[in-house]
Amino acid sequence: MRFDLIDLQLFIAVSDARSITQGAARANLALASASERIKGLEEALGVALLKRGRRGVELTAAGESLLGHARIVMHNVEALQSDLAAYASGVRANVLLLANTSGLSEHLPRALAAFLHEHPDISVDVEERESTDIATAIASGAADLGFAAEHALPDSVERFLFSEDRLMLVASRRGDLGGRRQIDFQEVVGRDFVGLTATSALQVHISRHAAKLGARLSFRARLRGFDAICQMVAADVGIAVIPETAARRCAAAMPITTIRIRDAWANRRLTICARSFKALPRAAKQLVEYLRAEAQR
Repeated sequence: MRFDLIDLQLFIAVSDARSITQGAARANLALASASERIKGLEEALGVALLKRGRRGVELTAAGESLLGHARIVMHNVEALQSDLAAYASGVRANVLLLANTSGLSEHLPRALAAFLHEHPDISVDVEERESTDIATAIASGAADLGFAAEHALPDSVERFLFSEDRLMLVASRRGDLGGRRQIDFQEVVGRDFVGLTATSALQVHISRHAAKLGARLSFRARLRGFDAICQMVAADVGIAVIPETAARRCAAAMPITTIRIRDAWANRRLTICARSFKALPRAAKQLVEYLRAEAQR
């Protein structure tokens, strides 16, 4: 049984793309070379890994098994590279952190800034994803570290609580909702909203729950930050659903009111998560230890 890391990287790329052609492109290999490598893998293992069809490929049961092991192997190789990079002169270690909208905008910046100040040899790339997508990436080994709502995580993913932050409805104090303290989301799905851009993780999350109620939210404006959204709400353009931390911060400076959403999905425990904290690369472990300490303060 002989195959190398390029074979495993290629197989992961083909599996994710469900196409040998697209997988070869992602792995920077010629199609003929990629096809030969996949064939060599199947011959070495003595089993078919892919079901080939006109619309692409599907994994066999053996292929699914190999994919899981391949992700673990590549994860360990990346951890090895990261750990050794810390000893190389002039080389900075890098950590990829997937975070939901609330974490990216409200909870992580201050802690990350302090961490980076204390660790000048480490860089952190933060990518915004919806919590369910983060959970999938962590569970499959496609990402090391995540900041996500706990309800989206499978039992197999390790996590610790970083903060709690429910989603709140914000409305103009001058409007008919100005005196409300609690509300069911069903009561307001037909109103005009102000929200984040359509591709933001939080907006996707909110729109999915509106769809479960048979509604499609109508947006008068879409913006990139909670402060700008609250300014629109204060001007009576529409109502909005945003994290409680942002809602209370903006309510202290703007004529808006914060209203508790009674629906269960609005209650969120925000966690730092990983497939295995012990198996993380050295730099990621340092970040986890720092965030754990921050959460306990």
